Amino acid sequence: MSEVHPRQVLLGPQAARHALPVCDHYSGVEARMKKSLLLQAQMTEEIGACVFDVTLDCEDGAPVGLEREHAQRVAALVCESDPKARVAVRIHAVDHPHFEEDMRIIVGQGGAKLTHVMIPKVESIEDVKKAHRLTTQLGFEELALHALIESPKAIEHAFDVASHPRVQSLSFGLMDFVSSHAGAIPSWAMTGEGQFKHPLVLRAKLALSSACHAYAKTPSHCVVTEIEDTGALKHWAREASQSLGYTRMWSIHPDQIRPIVEAFSPSQAEVAQASEIILNAVAANWGPIRFEGHLHDRASYRFFWQVLERAHATGQPLDASVQRWFKSPSEVTP
Repeated sequence: MSEVHPRQVLLGPQAARHALPVCDHYSGVEARMKKSLLLQAQMTEEIGACVFDVTLDCEDGAPVGLEREHAQRVAALVCESDPKARVAVRIHAVDHPHFEEDMRIIVGQGGAKLTHVMIPKVESIEDVKKAHRLTTQLGFEELALHALIESPKAIEHAFDVASHPRVQSLSFGLMDFVSSHAGAIPSWAMTGEGQFKHPLVLRAKLALSSACHAYAKTPSHCVVTEIEDTGALKHWAREASQSLGYTRMWSIHPDQIRPIVEAFSPSQAEVAQASEIILNAVAANWGPIRFEGHLHDRASYRFFWQVLERAHATGQPLDASVQRWFKSPSEVTP
């Protein structure tokens, strides 16, 4: 009898849920966009897993008055990208004059290579539906959509937005969220430490994270602007991961990528513990076990399996006894 894969036993309908890389790297200048795609390929080769997406930016990256030309450059880069690359695009907001043109140029030409489209300034599920109608018209109905939540109104609609079947992830837009309060939130709430202490910002981040987990979507944490202080960046990235429930985070500089990946990776001790518990669970045919004085059953097995999935996604070394579950289906040991 063939062995049942842990994902099937523990995750049920969520077994098909796609785990996104833990870092989403943004770039809007042509030279930097090319360097970002090259760095992605180099790190994938080095680590053995793609640990960050490259999102080519049309919202903040396009010079005013040259939006069409910028969209055409982005479309060309997408079309020329390696088939194995994970490349996405952030277009203009749905109420922007260049929204539809961005979509028609970039998705129309490069939709087959895009991992997703990021829609900024999403206020309600209607914005997502508008984007989905357009991707459908362009022949890419199944293309994943990511939504950037940036206002108090959007936070209140986060659960509705997360419920849309094409939405794969929600991201929190810190600076626009703070600015939308007309000075009621001070500027220090946009700093690394401040954004983890101001009550309104924390409330918004928790609401977004909760909405994502309610619908098995990926919550993506906003930018931390520390570029040179990688220690501080790593600290706040770990805070986003371990205290706020985020499983992905934005990067705006290449030097931020590795600290983010490290912060979202389980430790070697966590991986070793998870491996032992899952192997013991398999030996017990997924019945309850006692491990180091604690009772474990399928509820905790699910947690420890997800530790192993996160380890694999971030390039952490896994023992051969569990690594076999991360091979292609045809290679899984029976």
